[in-house]
Amino acid sequence: MKKRDVINLIRYHTENNDAAFRNEAYNIAKDFDRSGDEQLAAYVIALLSDANTFVPQSMGSSPQSDFLVKRPVVKSALPLPEVITNDIQGVLNAVGRNVGIHRFLFHGPAGTGKTESVKQIAAILQRELYVVDFSSVVDSRLGQTAKNIAKLFDEINSFTQPDRVVVLFDEIDALALDRVDSHDVREMGRATSAMLRQLDDLSEQIILFATTNLFAKFDKAFVRRFDAIIDFGRYTYDDLADVAESIMNDYAGQFSFIGKNIRLFRKILNIAERLPYPGEMKNLIRSSIAFSKPNDEYDYLRRLYIALVPDGASAVQNIHTLYGQGFTLREVEILTGVSRSTIAREVKAGNNE
Repeated sequence: MKKRDVINLIRYHTENNDAAFRNEAYNIAKDFDRSGDEQLAAYVIALLSDANTFVPQSMGSSPQSDFLVKRPVVKSALPLPEVITNDIQGVLNAVGRNVGIHRFLFHGPAGTGKTESVKQIAAILQRELYVVDFSSVVDSRLGQTAKNIAKLFDEINSFTQPDRVVVLFDEIDALALDRVDSHDVREMGRATSAMLRQLDDLSEQIILFATTNLFAKFDKAFVRRFDAIIDFGRYTYDDLADVAESIMNDYAGQFSFIGKNIRLFRKILNIAERLPYPGEMKNLIRSSIAFSKPNDEYDYLRRLYIALVPDGASAVQNIHTLYGQGFTLREVEILTGVSRSTIAREVKAGNNE
């Protein structure tokens, strides 16, 4: 890395030129990679891939809190199926019309975009985002959890500008799990009753979201406290494939040192045992890129094949298996690292047997 690179990095930052800043940072990562410092290169790339966040200027609305943690909100595009996107737009419409619709429950499997959607909504509404720290709320001492819940809502209702705030109860099922598994059912029952009362009294100016992976176990009275409920489990296979391609295109645009081959990526998806939800898929793609071999622009695709395809580690060593799965000679070359001429000879020999 040269002095000029550092100067450029600082200059682009002071100019708020995000595109130029990121491009310069990627070039620095490439220099680290070429010089053999692969771990540092991967670390820089991982930082950049998570750098699509911003924090609004302070609105003077934050109370002194024992239970609320301020979080940055996302301004980057969030790929979701159309049916869920339409529901998110409905949430935005409801908030904008100020008709008292302000408590929303997002449910569905992990990695489907529930929490990220709340961050996106907060960014669009230009509101600060506060997340409830459940580890501080739930207490083993008799009666303390209910007292903490009351104090938590006192903090929420004490915002000086409640119309500039979004509050997120992320994985609110933590309370339900404690209630179900606790030996003292009455204690958790008191805590749940306290939560229900506080939800009833919540200021309509506070936009509250809750997320859960265990919606089926929710108390019906709890469900009724929410004005709208959105199911994030409505992904079809085509939805998952389209979202995966969107994530792949985004990363391919960020990292100039990887080769873009969406056709091969789609083929890998087509023979995968299952397609992960977006959260897991994003992590798979990012990790495959970060740990890919230097000077091999397609190694990340080989890693994705191994991660997604049944027996991928052994299949990627077998030319005939890959060719039989419908990959072209060039694609087999990418996945195995074997030259195309060698692959062609082995395929021809196998056909002649």
